[in-house]
Formats: sequence, structure tokens, C-alpha cells
Amino acid sequence: MEFPIESPILSFIIILLIVLLSPLVLKRFNIPGIIGLIVSGIIIGPYGLNIIDNNSAVELFSTIGLLYIMFLAGMELDLNEFRLNKYRSITFGILTFIIPLCIGFPVCRYLLGYDISASILIASMFATHTLVSYSIVSKMGITRNPAVAITVGGTILTDIAVLVILAVIINKETGNIDLDYWIRFAITFIVFLLVMFLIIPKISRWFFRKFEGESHSHFIYVLVILFISAFFAEIIGLEPIIGAFMAGLALNRLIPHSSSLMSKIEFIGNSLFIPVFLISVGMVVDLSVIVKGPRAIIVALTLSAVALSSKWLAAFFTQKIFKYTKNQRNLIFGLSSSHAAATLAIIIAGYRVNILDENILNGTIILILITCVVSSFVTESSSRKILIGDNPIIKINKLKFLDENFLLPMTDVENFGEFFKLLLLIKDNRSKKPISLLSIIPNDIDAEKNIVGARNEMEKYAKIANGIDIQVNNITTIDNNRISALTRISREIMADTIIVPWTKSGAFISFNAERFSRIVGTVDKSVMICQIDKPLMTCTRIVLLTPIYTEREAGFEAMMEKIIRLSKELSVSILHIGTEETNDGINSLIDNKKKHSFVTFENIKELFNFHADLENYIKEEDMIIIVMSRKEFISSSALFDNIPTKIERNFKDNIKIAIYPYQPQDHEHEDFDEII
Repeated sequence: MEFPIESPILSFIIILLIVLLSPLVLKRFNIPGIIGLIVSGIIIGPYGLNIIDNNSAVELFSTIGLLYIMFLAGMELDLNEFRLNKYRSITFGILTFIIPLCIGFPVCRYLLGYDISASILIASMFATHTLVSYSIVSKMGITRNPAVAITVGGTILTDIAVLVILAVIINKETGNIDLDYWIRFAITFIVFLLVMFLIIPKISRWFFRKFEGESHSHFIYVLVILFISAFFAEIIGLEPIIGAFMAGLALNRLIPHSSSLMSKIEFIGNSLFIPVFLISVGMVVDLSVIVKGPRAIIVALTLSAVALSSKWLAAFFTQKIFKYTKNQRNLIFGLSSSHAAATLAIIIAGYRVNILDENILNGTIILILITCVVSSFVTESSSRKILIGDNPIIKINKLKFLDENFLLPMTDVENFGEFFKLLLLIKDNRSKKPISLLSIIPNDIDAEKNIVGARNEMEKYAKIANGIDIQVNNITTIDNNRISALTRISREIMADTIIVPWTKSGAFISFNAERFSRIVGTVDKSVMICQIDKPLMTCTRIVLLTPIYTEREAGFEAMMEKIIRLSKELSVSILHIGTEETNDGINSLIDNKKKHSFVTFENIKELFNFHADLENYIKEEDMIIIVMSRKEFISSSALFDNIPTKIERNFKDNIKIAIYPYQPQDHEHEDFDEII
């Protein structure tokens, strides 16, 4: 057999075997799988055994993988956290840009002896970084840690700044830079931002709403937006990775993190495109440069030392300024220390126009290998420590909430899928308990036929949940009294939360009337009565209305855990309208006492006991969540009981949810007539 292998099928088989086996083998030795992929690329690449050439097919998958990394970084970014930490991201971006420049320029100019243009270009290479180890924090589920948010934000700032420096130096050397260049760049960049954050979200919202049931079309649409954005960025003179990240940000609010669509996006990226990119990084590493003389070794070690030390200093000063923990500092360093595609692109561009020599090119290849290995080890180690319990920001994820049992009775409402999505969004994805779908069939002559139809319908939703590793328990029962059946099944499966779909007009007016009190009066568990007439992704904010003393109820923490998780999944903020004592209770759960918070507050005393000027606080795209109370409990209020009527009358088009939190009762209720 001749090498390199020319058969695309055999080449692809070898790459797939590497993707499959190398992480499994290295896992036994507690070595990050990323390292196995990079080392495998070195072995099979043109500078190793030359089994596979770095051909156009590998380059295509590699490019897609790099774009996918940046796209996922934008998609998985907690926009609430990012918005709250935007100044921290800017601070880190400045530090991780300035410190490498200040250290790198004198080292390259006076120690290695390069001219001013070459020294600036090399120093700017130290400033950039590629989120090679982002997949580690993604798999560990800590992408919403503030340390991750500011690192991702800083990455974009540094990459844009470095690419501007590259454009200036290249155009200066070729004599193409002038005032017209900057004017064209500024105009096209502004147009690019307007398209990404004004036009693309509107088109996407329309597409997802128009073709709501076409899950495969949704995935293809996301890919189209990703690559169009990357291509447009390339046209205006930016790196495609900037466009990919912008695409992720543009779609962030429209694709919940726990949705089946997000699961498909992550699966294809983490399973294929990103691993091939990591293999391709190893394929450009030429270890033979080590034996080409002391100059190559000195340059390689110097570049690596400057790159790692400058990034560590940037992480260190960021930690001190914002009082992060040691593990968060190491996480910032781990994520920002790896140099790969962007670094290589800068150096190759400088090499092609004779600004940089072969020693810098070869030294950069070694730098890529060293920094990727260091980044992988540091990121995995710090991620594990943070996962164990070193995250001081979010305190609400408690074990007692992990295994909640959800029950969703199926109804014939037109958009039942939105109620199912709501359940998936508020369910903790670490829970191993299945969710239960209940279909209650009347006991008539068509009962058996209706049971078959109900089971087929439930199976569709079970497939959606299985796509994101959530099991569904499908339950069908025959009963003419639906409330009797609902309460009986909820007790049989020991349900903690019952979600009741309701879309009929006037539902909220009747929430506290006798027939609706029978639902919540029969069970003491958490009950969510929901009116969802439009897609959840159209929500731009959650307005939370709470009665006095809500924070003293037994189910307060579990209720708030669901609401906060929902806001994070939809990437929206929360406006809490209630008492100051309840707001303090929310603060104690999410460390909300700091000024930078995604929960804002309006005191009911300033709103004339809820009944004046609510229109000034609630907007058309807000989701309204009203916390109710069963009679004779401490948070029960005759004044507050009228709020649903006001909400229904004045906000007919809003998504509305009434939550009756868990309130333990010492008495049992009789079965009642059918009301749903």
C-alpha cells in the first residue's frame, strides 16, 4: 500500500477510528481526549508516518470544526451572565491582548532580533487564542460559569484586535493600506453587525414559527446561517470564526439549551467536525524542526514560554481584579492558553509576504502542540474542581431538586408541543427520572381506539425527549372523571410537579374560581397552569408576580429553581414584582445581592398593591408568571387573587403561567367533576 492513502473512504475510516478509540484509550490514563486526537494527527500526518495527507477533504472538515467551536461558544453562552459580565469580558480581553503584546514585542525585537513589523506580528500572535478545550467545559456542563463567559467574550475581542493588526501590517508591507481601506472596512463591519443582530433573528424567529414541526429543516437552517455568517465575515476582511461566533449569538435566544435542536447541533459537532479539526491541528505539527539546529529550538521554546506566561498573567490579574477563585483563574488560563488555527493563520500570512522566517513558522507549530496539551490538562483539571463545588456564583442547584418527577396530562390543544418544550426546559438535565405523559380516555365505545391513537401521539414526544437523553413514561388510563384520574396517577407515580395545559380564552379569569381550585386543592404538589398561545422562544423577558410571604412557603426554593432555570434556558432576564422580603429570598438562592444580576425588582408598594400601572412594566413579548397560593396558607391573599383577572383582561397575547408551589396539606379532597 502506498502512502499517503489516496482512497477517501479508507482515509475517512482511519479518521473515524481515531475519533472513536483515542479518547477511550487515553481515558484509562486520565489524559484528556483532545490530546489523543492531536497526537494522532501528528502520527498519521505528513510530518509523521504520512498515512493521510492534509488534503482538501481534511481541510474542509477542519474548517467546519473550527467554525463549529466558535458557533457553539456563541450558542452556549449564557447571555444573561455575559451581559452582566460584559465589562469583565472587556477587561479580560484588554489584559489578554495587552500583556502578550507588552511581553512579546521586546522579546522578539531584542532577544530574537526581529524587525519592528515582524515583532509586532509575532507579539499579536501571542494575544490570540483558539477555544480548543471549550468542548471539555461543554461536556462537563459548566459553560455558564462566569469564568467561561468572560473568556469567550475576551476571545472575540482579542481575535478582532489581532486580525486588525494583521491587516494593517500586511497592507503596510504591500502598500495597500489607505484611508479608503478603513472607510470600507468600517462601513461593511457595521452592515455586518446590523444583519447579524437585527435581520437574522427576525428571519429565524419567523422560520422556526412557520415550520415549527420540521425539526430536520431547523437543523439545516442553523447550518446555513452558520456558514453564511462565516462567509460574510470573510468577505469584509474578518476571519470566518468571528462570523461563526456572531451566528451563535444571533441564534442564542431562539434555540433553548435543552432543546432537541440544540442536542442535534452539539452531537454532530462534538462527534465529528470538532474531533477532525483537532486531528488536523496535529497534522501540521512538524517535530523534525527540533533537529534543524539550536536556532529552531530556541525560537520554539521562547515562543511557547512567552505565550503561556503572558496568558497566565492575564488570567491572574483578572482573578485579582474580580476576586475569582483559584480554580476559576486556572479555567480562564486553560481556555485562553491554547493556540491553533487563528495563530497559524496569522503566522502563515506573515510568512507568505516574507515578514516572518522559517524559524518562526516551525516554532509556532511546536507552540501549537505545547499550548494545546497544557490547555487540555489545565481546563479539565479546573473544570472538575469547579464541578465538585467551587462555583460561588450559582448556589441553587441542590441535589434535592435533581430527581423531581414531572407529570404532563395530554390535551387536544393545538400547540401541545410548546407545553412539552416548557417541561423539558424546567427539568434539570442531570435528573435520571423519566417524565410522565398522561392521556385520560373517556370510558365510552371508542375507548380502545382512542387509547391506540393517544399512545401513537405520545410516542412522537417520547422520540423528541429521547433525542436529548430524557426518558418518557407514557401512561394511558380510562376514566370519565379526569380530575380523579389526574390526582390518582399523580399519587401513583409520586409526581412532584404537574403541568396543566390550558389555552382557552378566559382561563386566567377562572384560576381562583371554584372549578380551578379543585385542581390545586386535590394535590399538594407543585401545579403549573399554563396558557401558551405562541412559541416560547418569542419570549424576551419573564415578569414574575409574587404575593406577600411567598418566600416562607415550603415549595419556594423548588419553584424559584424552575423559574431561574427557565430564564437561563431562554436567555432572558427576570423582572420580579413583589415584596422586598420575597426578593431577598430570591437573592439568597442566586447570590443576587451583587449589583450585576439578571433579576431586577419592583416593590409592590410602589405599584399600589399590583393594581396600578402594570401596563408600564409588562411588554408584549414578556412571559408572565404569577405565583398563587392555596387557601388558608400564609401567602394566600384576597387582594392578590384578583391579579389573574387583571392580567387576562389587559395582556391577552402574552404567555401566562400560574404556579401553585408545593404546599403540604393534612387533609384529603374528594374527587370532582371533569374540568379539563
